[in-house]
Amino acid sequence: MAMNREQKRAAQRQGLAGADGAPVATRDRARPAQRLKEERTSPKQFISEVSAELRKTSWPTRQETIRLAIIVFIAIIVLTALIFGLDLLFGEGLGRLFDTTSDTTAAAALPALALLPRSL
Repeated sequence: MAMNREQKRAAQRQGLAGADGAPVATRDRARPAQRLKEERTSPKQFISEVSAELRKTSWPTRQETIRLAIIVFIAIIVLTALIFGLDLLFGEGLGRLFDTTSDTTAAAALPALALLPRSL
């Protein structure tokens, strides 16, 4: 890779290049540590560790659980009503934008029907 004078000087200041601008050998990269095969935990020990962790957990009281459940239900009702309203609004708007009802075509066809002979 060709480097200009400024790049060579910057590399020398950082210790990445020698006096002649050639790259300096950096530290050897160590191989990643090999993973040692760990002994598996027995199911009995696993269950005892899980139960010990669950005892440390701070559980909400019954009143807190009821209060939070009510908040969630109210939020669900409000968001459902909001989405229903938006769906209704956009449905009406698109329905009016792309109005293809037969009222407008029938009104345009009435004068043409008056010109037809009555014998048909």
